[in-house]
Amino acid sequence: MAQYDNKTIIITGAAKGQGRAAAIAFAKEGANVVAFDLAQKLCYPAYNNTCKNDMECLKAEIAAFGGKVLLTFGDVRKADEVKVAVDAAYDTFGSVDILFNNAGICAYGLVHELPEQEWDTMMDINCKGAFLFCKYAVPYMQRQKKGVIINNSSIAGLRGMNRLCHYAASKWAMVGLTKSLAIELAPHNIRVLSIHPTGVNTPMNDGLAAMEGATPQEIAERSAGNLLPVPWIEAEDVVNALLYLCSDNARYVTGSQFVLDAGLLTR
Repeated sequence: MAQYDNKTIIITGAAKGQGRAAAIAFAKEGANVVAFDLAQKLCYPAYNNTCKNDMECLKAEIAAFGGKVLLTFGDVRKADEVKVAVDAAYDTFGSVDILFNNAGICAYGLVHELPEQEWDTMMDINCKGAFLFCKYAVPYMQRQKKGVIINNSSIAGLRGMNRLCHYAASKWAMVGLTKSLAIELAPHNIRVLSIHPTGVNTPMNDGLAAMEGATPQEIAERSAGNLLPVPWIEAEDVVNALLYLCSDNARYVTGSQFVLDAGLLTR
């Protein structure tokens, strides 16, 4: 048996990057995957060009090795669309065992130049979306008397970041959400953690580079400064951490921050 047979995981922001890698990895481990994404171009940030074909390609790749995936579409900022997706996960597979709040955006801006709308968009997608998915997934987990919630924060959720005040604020908020929910949900045997990667080699990194007129490696080195001699980590490194944290091998790990920073925060 694969370690996640008969487990259902909801993954937000599943079309690309870390979400896509997680969907494929958990499906290979036997999980029922509920992939959620807006799958439409966003006005902000300008680099985001995800489309429905990205989700269809994900579904085809998982189906090719016999995995189970349900595609769901919506905006993490809209409660009704989130509820439909969570209910569909339970109605289709009979449980909601793991929630990976991965959907997020990043963009640069100095605080005195930042439009209020860009602040609101960053906070709503990166943090409100996680709150809404927790709001609708938690009752199913409470009924089951078990569950795992992983909130994808960042090294920016543990330090300040130049020209990224709104991004860092949203990622610090994920830590507060994580710790508070861990306290609230422990009596129900529901574990809640946040993960904190350094820069990850994903389309987001490429998009930020294009907006800055720089290479992805220059962007990674500028914003990170890893201790180990790498400009970034790979999505698979994040996935390996998820496979551990969501498993029974981490059954007593909750409320904490799991850092995958290539030594950055040691400096």
